[in-house]
Amino acid sequence: MTPLAEPTHDRGITALTLDSPANRNALSAQLVGELSTALDACAADDTVRAVVLTHTGNTFCAGADLTEPPDPAAFVALMRQIVALPKPVIARVTGHVRAGGLGLLSACDISVAGPGASFALTESRLGLAPAVISMPLLPRTDPRAAARYYLTGERFDATEAARISLITIAAEDVDKALVPVLDGLRKASPQGLAASKELVTATVLRSFDQYAEDLIARSAALFASAEAREGMTAFLERRDPTWVL
Repeated sequence: MTPLAEPTHDRGITALTLDSPANRNALSAQLVGELSTALDACAADDTVRAVVLTHTGNTFCAGADLTEPPDPAAFVALMRQIVALPKPVIARVTGHVRAGGLGLLSACDISVAGPGASFALTESRLGLAPAVISMPLLPRTDPRAAARYYLTGERFDATEAARISLITIAAEDVDKALVPVLDGLRKASPQGLAASKELVTATVLRSFDQYAEDLIARSAALFASAEAREGMTAFLERRDPTWVL
């Protein structure tokens, strides 16, 4: 299993590809660590103007890997690292995004998703809550829509994701839609990009600084609860949990 493929480079744009289709690019401890290391390398490389986060297979990210979950603090640090990176991070999504994957997506500065993409915050159905991913997600997403999808776990498409500001662009052809975005980033100065990103991410970073410790503790308590154990066991056994009416 290779959670993160070898980075590729094209005229100042580095692509980091989630490449673990066997577990639908779930957020394992290994994947979180490899992504953090790769982002550090991009930050230190003057030839990198921006980063594109993409994926193999039909899933961008399925959320936490329930068999090899990352430390919640490490995942929070990864999301904050994306937000604070002095270079833009763009999500290229052509598949499904679930639970913690929406935290990864929300941490990115710009996101483009295609017709094959779908989204769901499924935590409530597992006896959990979208706790730590709220830090990048809630400041950027329509609050009424967030309330609906946090509570119901319903699935929605790229058009709806764009309408509620979860993503930037819903496009029939993701790569075609990315062309003007990437060309614009190539025309911007490194200093200009860093300073501009600092302005638009200030509110999100304040969310991390204010709520990270509490939400990490809340997430850990939920994962350790009896309801969550039943929810995750039911998910792995492909059955309904006991509370389903």
